[in-house]
Amino acid sequence: MNGYYSTDQGKVRAHNEDAGGYFSNADGQVLAVIADGMGGHKAGDVASQMATSLLSDIWGKTTAFTSPETAETWLAETLTQVNQSILEYSRSNADCEGMGTTIVAVICSVDFITIAHVGDSRCYLVNEQGFKQVTEDHSLVNELVRSGQISKEDAEHHPRKNVLLKALGTEEGVQADIQSIGWEKGDKLLLCSDGLTNKLRDEELENILNSSEALQDSARRLIELANERGGEDNISVVLVDYDDSAGEGES
Repeated sequence: MNGYYSTDQGKVRAHNEDAGGYFSNADGQVLAVIADGMGGHKAGDVASQMATSLLSDIWGKTTAFTSPETAETWLAETLTQVNQSILEYSRSNADCEGMGTTIVAVICSVDFITIAHVGDSRCYLVNEQGFKQVTEDHSLVNELVRSGQISKEDAEHHPRKNVLLKALGTEEGVQADIQSIGWEKGDKLLLCSDGLTNKLRDEELENILNSSEALQDSARRLIELANERGGEDNISVVLVDYDDSAGEGES
């Protein structure tokens, strides 16, 4: 597996509230993470960095996951622990009161991937069957789309587009949606914050993921496009390519 993480402040925000990374454990399995600190709240960057750092630290102590069930259990238990840590920190630090973060985290093994998410940071998969969004946003507009109250097109310009229904670190007992699917050599994953998906259409994401260029070049193209279209938000991506190589990168 080959992976690459990149983040950019964008053109408007005063600082970057996104965090993420591409991490390996002792057995060479990979954990990819994107976290987007809650906009409009204090210390969103603290929440996203805490989530990423805690996940990375705990991941570094794991050994091989041999089944989807063990990976799902680990993600559920670890994200519960991370949620509690962020919540307790915000309660004991007045400057961080009300902070929270989205999270999308994917365990990549040889035979399967296990995806967990809270909020509207997303995971996409491209393979021989095509391109699809694996996660489903925990957002107000997505619920309105699901219930048939508005169309997908309406959702793109809805005034409450950024309202999340849940986020990590905001309350007790926040639970992630977790699923496992098979994957094969040649498949690619994209994890990203909404600073990317608010600016690029699915067809554009698919075209870039299907290109033969290096992952860092694809990441750069994604971020450059989002910035060219306004860059009002922070933009973060992790790309994972299931090939025969190994490596990691960050910018």
